[in-house]
Parts: sequence; C-alpha cells; structure tokens
Amino acid sequence: MKFDSPSEQAAGIASATGAYLIWGFLPVYWKLVQSVPSMEILAHRVVWCFVFMVFVLLASRGLRAFRAEFSQLARRPGQLACLLAASFLISINWLTFIWAVNNNHIIQTSLGYYINPLVSVLLGILVLKERLSLWQVFSFLLALAGVLNMTLHFGSFPWIALTLAISFGLYGLLKKIINLGAVAGTTAETLIITPVALTYLGYVHKAGQGAFGPGEPLVTGLLVGTGVITAVPLILFAGGAIRLPLATVGFLQYISPTITLILGVFLYHEAFTAAHMVSFIFIWTALTIYSLSRTRFFIRMESALTKKIAARRESV
Repeated sequence: MKFDSPSEQAAGIASATGAYLIWGFLPVYWKLVQSVPSMEILAHRVVWCFVFMVFVLLASRGLRAFRAEFSQLARRPGQLACLLAASFLISINWLTFIWAVNNNHIIQTSLGYYINPLVSVLLGILVLKERLSLWQVFSFLLALAGVLNMTLHFGSFPWIALTLAISFGLYGLLKKIINLGAVAGTTAETLIITPVALTYLGYVHKAGQGAFGPGEPLVTGLLVGTGVITAVPLILFAGGAIRLPLATVGFLQYISPTITLILGVFLYHEAFTAAHMVSFIFIWTALTIYSLSRTRFFIRMESALTKKIAARRESV
C-alpha cells in the first residue's frame, strides 16, 4: 500500500494521535469511577462497548456484513477458538488496567505499555518464527534489564506491567491470526463477553451492591460512557493504521504510556524513585534502538559488526 497522499497521511496522523491521546488520558476517567469495584466497571465497559459498536454498525450499514463475517468465523473452530481467547485476554488486560489505576499503580501501567512492543517482538520469534536483527536482540535485553532492576529494588515482581504487556501482546497476535477489522473484531469480542458481563451485573444488582441506577446519576452516566471511550479510540486507531506506514504508527504509540507516566507522577503523585528512573532509562533506550533498528545507519553498523565477528571466528 502506498502512503504518498499528504492529505491521507495528515488524516492518518490525526486519527492515530487521537487514539493514543484518549488511551493516555484513560486513567483520569477510571479515577472518576474509583468508588465502583473494578470488576463491575469492566462488566459495564464490555456491555456498553458492545451496544455502542452495534450503533456504529447500524449507522454505517455494516450490520449485515458483520453477521455474515461472524457466522463464517463461527464455522471455523480454529478461528473461533482464537476469538474466544482474544476476548478473554482483552478482558484480563482491561481489568488489570482499571484495577491498577484505581489502586495507585499508574506508573506500572505506563511501564507495561512501554514494554508491550518488545513483548510483541518476542512473540513473533516464538510463534511466527520471525528473525530478529542484532539491534532488536540488544533492545530486548536492555528492556529485560530494566524489568529485573525494578524487581530487585522493590523486592516484588512488576506483575501489573508484565500482565498488561503480555496480555496485550498475545491479544495482538491472535487478532493477526483472526484478521478481523477493528469494528468487526471489537463487536465480536464484546458480543462473546457480554452475556457473562450481564450475568455478573444482574448478580451484583440483585445483591443490592450495584452502582448503576437513578440514585447515582453521575456514576451511571460515566459507566455508560465507558463504551464510548473504549470504542472511539479503536475506530480512530483503525483509521490511522490503514493510512500510515507501520514505522509511523510504531513511533506514535509511545504517546499513550508517556501521558500515563506524566499523570501518575505529576497529577496523582505516585512515587517515582531513582530505581524507577534507571528502569525506565533502560526501557526508553531499548525502545529507541528498536525503533531505529531498521534504519540504514543501524543496518550498516550491524553488517560491519557481523563481518568483524565472523573474521575473528575464522582467525581462531
């Protein structure tokens, strides 16, 4: 696909940037519903996202096409299993993020989404048998050093960051296998989880513990809004991804965790110690090297280093 139209590129950058800005500021939204248990927020997010996606399909006259696509997918056991797994993984990812934000672990969520591209690289090697360049291997080792540094200094495994990175990395891999568009994919995933979410919400409200209702108009409105803030960035991202080169999308993706990190430190005053700084420097360096690994300069350097290593082996 060619990306030579300036207007198309501008529209793509605006769409992708909009998506990453919304994702970056999501912690602010979750803090507004902090009084609601994380599992209940997740259930509302799934249900209202599905409702919103149905409206999108109706407005775009895509409901019939979605039905045909979903019924075809349902007849293929392998792809259906991947869709079920993707639905489970994105639910785990959303729940972890909501819980982490509302329990003052925003910095760890930022770390998770900085690590995520490197987890995707590792999955590409293990599952898709992709080959890494020398610089990509080096960037992965630097990121690993950053994670180990945080583990050693705080005496606990950064499970939130790694759960977010691994769940989203696996989710992305399954999405690649399923090969559904953003609108159809999100609708299908939330369609699968919605019955479970509704059952859970029914149980919560029957027990008299639900936050949704006329007695809490602000919270109720915000819970309904979770569907919009979930679906809109996905649609914007899809619009950006089809108009932009992968390298540009890869660069823009760091907007989101950067905003989240700034929010965690400066708005919500989470502790950011010297150990945090060392770990983030390792990971930022890893991401910089990874992002530049396909440029001509780094390819030439890799070629020169490979030749030197080969020459030393021959001389021994």
